[in-house]
Amino acid sequence: MRPTRIPRVKICCIASVAEAWMAIEHGASAIGLVSAMPSGPGPIPDNLIAEIAATVPPGVSSFLLTCEQDVDAIVDQQRRLRVNTIQVCDRLPAGTHGVLREALPGIALVQVVHVTGPEAVEEAIEVAPHVNAVLLDSGNQSLAIKELGGTGRTHDWSLSRKIREAIDVPLFLAGGLKPDNVATAIQEVQPFGIDVCSGLRPNGTLDRYKLAEFFRQVPK
Repeated sequence: MRPTRIPRVKICCIASVAEAWMAIEHGASAIGLVSAMPSGPGPIPDNLIAEIAATVPPGVSSFLLTCEQDVDAIVDQQRRLRVNTIQVCDRLPAGTHGVLREALPGIALVQVVHVTGPEAVEEAIEVAPHVNAVLLDSGNQSLAIKELGGTGRTHDWSLSRKIREAIDVPLFLAGGLKPDNVATAIQEVQPFGIDVCSGLRPNGTLDRYKLAEFFRQVPK
């Protein structure tokens, strides 16, 4: 898909209504709400996810990050929490994406591909026709305790660029982004959107000054 001139910005690991609105007021077009994960920062209780999602205004996407791989479990999460986008952080069995899209009409489906090596290119190409967007991150599903995001690590952006050029759906870039590298990442990959969590949370909470600096570094 051709890149957009101004990438969308998703602020992830939102932990409160106040953080959500801080991100939105600075220009976020999406917020990320992390449900239970095997590791990493940001998980919050389901009732808080629902509370935050209910405050998100029209025009802003509410992403639920899920590690679930079972259709019924993912559908149940969406129907309880009322988000408008599902971010699938682990691989799903073949055919699952189609079943999800039938079960959740009108809900966007974003598949995470963790860029651990060149094999990620083929993985992204294979899944792209079945989802609304692909999000590239720097986790590792092969570890005994899976890393499904929030690592604070960058990955090989040349592979990200290859994936962006090879697929026909929007691509979000995540993984180790922060104010001092986001402009370079955008220039090298030219993604549809960018996604940041730990790079704006030096003390575990969303830092207003880092948030403002991050947006200053995003090309206008």
